Amino acid sequence: MPPAKKRLRTYDATKTRAAVLAQFAHVREAVRALTPEQLALPTRLGDWTVRELAAHLTMALSRVTTSLELPEPAGPKPGLALLEWPFSTAGRAERIADDTRALAAAHPDLDALYGEVADRFDERVPAVPGDRLVPTRAGTMRLGDFLVTRTVELVAHTDDLNAATGLDIPYDRQALAACTRLLADALADKAPGGSVEVRIPPFVVVQCIGGPKHTRGTPPNVVETGPLVWTRLATGRTHWAQALEAAEVSASGERADLAHLLPLMS
Repeated sequence: MPPAKKRLRTYDATKTRAAVLAQFAHVREAVRALTPEQLALPTRLGDWTVRELAAHLTMALSRVTTSLELPEPAGPKPGLALLEWPFSTAGRAERIADDTRALAAAHPDLDALYGEVADRFDERVPAVPGDRLVPTRAGTMRLGDFLVTRTVELVAHTDDLNAATGLDIPYDRQALAACTRLLADALADKAPGGSVEVRIPPFVVVQCIGGPKHTRGTPPNVVETGPLVWTRLATGRTHWAQALEAAEVSASGERADLAHLLPLMS
C-alpha cells in the first residue's frame, strides 16, 4: 500500500509578504554599501559577479509584481502546486542568466533599482488576496504560494552573497522558516514514507523514504542539520558527502542517506 498523503502545510500570505520585504530590505542595506571591488568579485554561481547576483536578487520581487500586472489566468485552480515548484526550476538556468546579465547592465545604480522594485512590490502586492492566481514561468500559481517560493530565492541568494563577499547579511526568521519548510516538505513529497526522520531545527521535522515506519521512541534513522545547510543541500550549493565530512549534517541509521534525493532544485 502506498504511503498516505500528508496534509499540506499552509502559509499566511500576509506574513509571507512581510517576510519577503524584510529579507529584501536586509539585502538592500548590504548592497548599498558594496564597493566597486566587492561588486566585481566572483560568486559560486558560475560566471556571475557579485553585481550580477545583486541585480538578480531584485527579480525575486519583480517577478511577483510583473505577474500581477498581467491578466489573471482563467480557471479555478492553479496549474502548479507549491510542492511542485522546487522541481520545476530545472531547464530555466540559461534564460535566467541572460535576463540577469541584461538587468545588471541596464541598471548601474543598484540602490535605485532596489528602491524601484521595493516600491512597486509594496504598492501592488498587499492589496491582492493570497488566493489570486498569477502566471509564472513555471506555471499558474496562487499568489500566496508564489510568495513562499520567493523566500527560497531570497534566502538562497542571500547566502550566495554572504559567501562571495564575506558579509553577514541577516536572515528574517519568517523568511528562513518558510524557505526551510517548503524544501523539507518537497523532500517528503519526492520520497514519501516514514522510515527516515529529517530534523531541521527550529523550524521543521518531516518523515520520508519508504520502509518500516517509526511510531514511538527514538527513530532508527535520523538526519539533522541547520536551515542554511539544508537550503544549500536542497539547492545544490553543497553536496551530501561534503556536508557529512564537514560535520554540517548528522545522519544515523542505515537508511539515513539522502544523497540520491538531493539536490531538489537544479
